[in-house]
Amino acid sequence: MPCATYLWDFVHGNTSLPLTCCSSFSDGAPSDSSEAAKDASATEKLTDQVMQNPQVLAALQERLDSVSHTPSSYIETLPKAVKRRINALKQLQVKCAHIEAKFYEEVHDLERKYAALYQPLFDKRREFVTGDVEPTDAESEWHSENEEEDKLAGDMKSKVVIAEKEAEAAEEPAPRGIPEFWFTIFRNVDMLSELVQEYDEPILKHLQDIKVKFSDPGQPMSFVLEFHFEPNDYFTNSVLTKTYKMKSEPDKADPFSFEGPEIVDCDGCTIDWKKGKNVTVKTIKKKQKHKGRGTVRTITKQVPNDSFFNFFSPLKASGDGESLDEDSEFTLASDFEIGHFFRERIVPRAVLYFTGEAIEDDDNFEEGEEGEEEELEGDEEAEEEDDADANLKVVGVDPAMFLDVHLSVVQPKEPSQPSECKQQ
Repeated sequence: MPCATYLWDFVHGNTSLPLTCCSSFSDGAPSDSSEAAKDASATEKLTDQVMQNPQVLAALQERLDSVSHTPSSYIETLPKAVKRRINALKQLQVKCAHIEAKFYEEVHDLERKYAALYQPLFDKRREFVTGDVEPTDAESEWHSENEEEDKLAGDMKSKVVIAEKEAEAAEEPAPRGIPEFWFTIFRNVDMLSELVQEYDEPILKHLQDIKVKFSDPGQPMSFVLEFHFEPNDYFTNSVLTKTYKMKSEPDKADPFSFEGPEIVDCDGCTIDWKKGKNVTVKTIKKKQKHKGRGTVRTITKQVPNDSFFNFFSPLKASGDGESLDEDSEFTLASDFEIGHFFRERIVPRAVLYFTGEAIEDDDNFEEGEEGEEEELEGDEEAEEEDDADANLKVVGVDPAMFLDVHLSVVQPKEPSQPSECKQQ
């Protein structure tokens, strides 16, 4: 490409390659022929003419400035005295991070306080779900969004009341409580249903309640998920637990990355399976051939099996300084996300996930985010078109900022088994 053509493209932003001097004036190799010499001379003249144009020179300088001007390169150009003051600001920022960590510790204490206020309501929820207590008429009253339509249909309903009562008398007794309440939630929530295998379902139908318990005051920050089961044919435990350990302190190596409490590790518990009922393993037959005699024998062995109940035998975060492989880090991050979701969404809003209303709200929120993103992209495209008409103006786009759930894999201290779990 001739130098003048390349220069013109560079100034207009049609190329992102660095501007270099051309060793030749054509796309091919240098030629000693008179024709090549004429082309070279013409190219030099055209280049000189372009470089004498003030508008081109100004646009070229602006283009070069936009290529080289980055935050890090700008900081490097500052005087030492200014850099010294910036370092002082960074020290202040680290102190802010430590204050923020204390703030989140107090938030955890506040969560513990309000959890005690929620618990009587959650206990009553369990009683209604299990059928231990029948709600009163006042407790059962609920005004739906279609209340006016229901009122208009009141006359029709009153006409069939007698028929319904007669039909109820002929039917089997009403079921106790709300059958399969928590199992239905598992089916409704994609994050959970992906973990559930067909052979897990009969067990989860015995799940009566899920509770969240926070660590005691003065203890390391953590929370425990308790899964309460009625007596069943699969295991003898009445409660299965999962403990999530947290920390709220800036990382010494990267204090500016602190954005709040992080789940750093988790502990499960031992499930006391009844004989032949352990769904987390499967038995396979394998043939072995004797090296010397050549005889073949068949042996049976147990191998791991996909199951939701592997949730209670989590992968441990490495505490010996060794880094985890990519698959292990992904598994831990997924585990932390599920625990966070149980704590923040499923347990507090269980009835709405049972009816599907919470899922619809989540879907609508996600669609709104996508719509907003598309609108912003459209605005950016419009800005780019305006810039093209503004004669060689180069515009930088600020990077988008994202909110992230603070779930990360870090190196924890030596883990301990929760007291709720029975060790074998």
